[in-house]
Amino acid sequence: MRLLIVEDEKRLATSLARGLTAEGFAVDVVHDGLEGLHLAGQGLHDLVILDIMLPGMNGYRICAALRAAGHETPILMLTAKDGEYDEAEGLDTGADDYLTKPFSYVVLVARIRALLRRRAGSASPVLTAGTLRMDTAARRVHRGEEEVALTAKEFAVLEQLVLRAGEVVSKADILEHVWDFAYDGDPNIVEVYISTLRRKLGATAIRTVRGAGYRLEAL
Repeated sequence: MRLLIVEDEKRLATSLARGLTAEGFAVDVVHDGLEGLHLAGQGLHDLVILDIMLPGMNGYRICAALRAAGHETPILMLTAKDGEYDEAEGLDTGADDYLTKPFSYVVLVARIRALLRRRAGSASPVLTAGTLRMDTAARRVHRGEEEVALTAKEFAVLEQLVLRAGEVVSKADILEHVWDFAYDGDPNIVEVYISTLRRKLGATAIRTVRGAGYRLEAL
């Protein structure tokens, strides 16, 4: 999943990005409200972590502008403010959740995963495709009774395929959701991870659809 952090406290933004990347997310970071609105408006992200006090444009206005334009991407607001009025204002402008600084990183990750599950239409953190079971909260994968050990990036690539099981997922879609804007390497990196997943799940688990992408087969 691809996240956008709009946060002007650079040390906090860097720390969050580092931690969330280790969790397997692709993370983009900007420190200005106007730039945040521009990137969020492109619709490339699965969730936006949005600070309220920002240079250029505050989080309330960004959130309101995105919702007015029809964007439904989940928004988790962060603020140093405290009080019911601030929380109500954030939620009234269209935010999906709210955390007051300082906050627990563990709670932040839990809130992010809950919002992503809600967006996918599932209250359960467990995704299934045939005998394959992915626990997105515990970050564990089982095929039948056997657990399959995956790295964070392998898990993220597989998650994209499981979320669209039976459909063709293009290389570009996988790159957009698993790697961030800063990635300027060989796009064939996707093929490397697909090959690794086939080795771990079975050679016939993921089918290449020539010229279109990859499809997770019934397992």
